[in-house]
Amino acid sequence: MKVVRVTVTPIAFRDPPLLNASGIHEPYALRSIIEVESDTGYIGLGESYGDAPALAIQQAVQQQLIGLDPFNLNQLRAIVQATVAAHRPASLAGAELAPGSHASKAVSNAYSAFEVAFLDLQARSLNVPVVDLLGGAIRDRIPFSAYLFFKYARHIDSPYEPDDWGEAISEAQIVAQARRMIETYGFKSIKLKAGALEPGHEVSCIKALKKAFPGVPLRIDPNGNWSLETAIHMAELLADDLQYYEDPTPGLEGMAELHKRTGLPLATNMVVTDFDELRRSIRQNSVQIVLADHHYWGGLRDTQVLAKMCETFGLGVSMHSNSHLGISLMAMAHVAAAVPNLDYACDTHYPWQEPDEEVIKGGKLPIVDGCVQITRAPGLGVELDHDQLGKLHDQYLSCGIRQRDDVKQMQRYRPDWKVVKPRF
Repeated sequence: MKVVRVTVTPIAFRDPPLLNASGIHEPYALRSIIEVESDTGYIGLGESYGDAPALAIQQAVQQQLIGLDPFNLNQLRAIVQATVAAHRPASLAGAELAPGSHASKAVSNAYSAFEVAFLDLQARSLNVPVVDLLGGAIRDRIPFSAYLFFKYARHIDSPYEPDDWGEAISEAQIVAQARRMIETYGFKSIKLKAGALEPGHEVSCIKALKKAFPGVPLRIDPNGNWSLETAIHMAELLADDLQYYEDPTPGLEGMAELHKRTGLPLATNMVVTDFDELRRSIRQNSVQIVLADHHYWGGLRDTQVLAKMCETFGLGVSMHSNSHLGISLMAMAHVAAAVPNLDYACDTHYPWQEPDEEVIKGGKLPIVDGCVQITRAPGLGVELDHDQLGKLHDQYLSCGIRQRDDVKQMQRYRPDWKVVKPRF
C-alpha cells in the first residue's frame, strides 16, 4: 500500500468571546484538515493546528509523502524532521498559553497531524478501529469534563450573530453555564478557565459551583497568570474544594514551590509539554498530573509513551484541549481508550463549537453522560463531509485571521491591554 494523495485544507469556524489569561478568543478558530489516500482507495483523516507557521510546514510535508508506505511511521517522522529543520519556524506570540504554537513543538505538531491520518488509514485498510492499533480498548466510553469560561455576550463589532450561551462574568452566570453543560451533556466534573478576572472573584465562582453541584469534582486553571504568592493565598481559600489545581503559577520552579507549600495536587499543560520538561519536573516534583495533548506531544503513540512514564513515576494523567472539531475529538478518544491510567476526565472545547460547523458527516458527535463513545467502526469511525469542509475553507479565506492572537483581540476592547505574566 502506497500513499497517492495528501491534501491539507485550512478551515476556520466560529469561536465564542471566551476570556483567558492572554486576552480573549478571536471570532474564528483555525484548524487544518488532512486527508491521506492510498492506492487501495482508503482515506485517512487528521486534524491539527491551522495557524500560518504550522500550516506552512504541513503543506511543505504533504507532497513528500507521495509513494510512502502509510505503515512506515519512522520515515514519516524523518521527513517531518528534515522539513522543520529547513523551515526553522519562529515561535508565535502567546506560545506560553498555547504550547503547541511554540517553535520547539514544530516537529511533534506536524508529525502528530500526519500520524493520526496514517493510523486512520492503516486501521481502515485492516477494517479495525484505531484503538486496536494502540493495543486495544481498555474502555469504550471516554469521560470528559464541563469546560467553563468567563465570556462576553458577543464579539466586538459583531462579525456574526452572538452565540446563545450569553455573558458569563458573575457567579450566577457561571453556575448557569455549568448547569446547561451538565444538563445537555451529562458531565460529571467541572473545570473553570481562570486567570482572566480578579483571582478572588474566580475563587468565589468555584465556591458557587461547589454549592450548586455538591460532590462534583472541580478544577480551576489560571494558565500561569497568578504569582506564587497569589496562588498560595488562593489555595488557602480553596482548601479542599479542588480535585486538582491546574497551572496556577508559572514555571517548573514556581509549581514545585507551590506544591511544597500547599500540598495540593498540581496539573499542567504548560510547564510539562515535552519529555525533557517531564524529566525536569519529576526531579523537582513540580506537578502531579500531566495533561497530555497528542497534537503537541507527538501523536497518539507518543501520548501512550507519556502515559506509561507517568505511571512509572506515580503521576496522574488526563488530556488538554484547544478549540477543535470531531476528528481531533475522536483521535483523543481512541488514545484515551487505550491508556490504562487515564485518571481524570479529559478536557474538551467541543461544546463551544457551533453545531452547523462540524466537518464530519452526521454533524457533531454526541457526548452522553459526559462520555464520548468509540465503536468498532474502522479507523477513527468518522467520515469527512466535503460540503462542510468547503464551507469552512471558504470561511478561512474570508475571515482574515491567519494566526491566533488573543492579546491583539483584547486590545480591540481595551486599547491599554498589555501582556503581563503573571498578571495577578
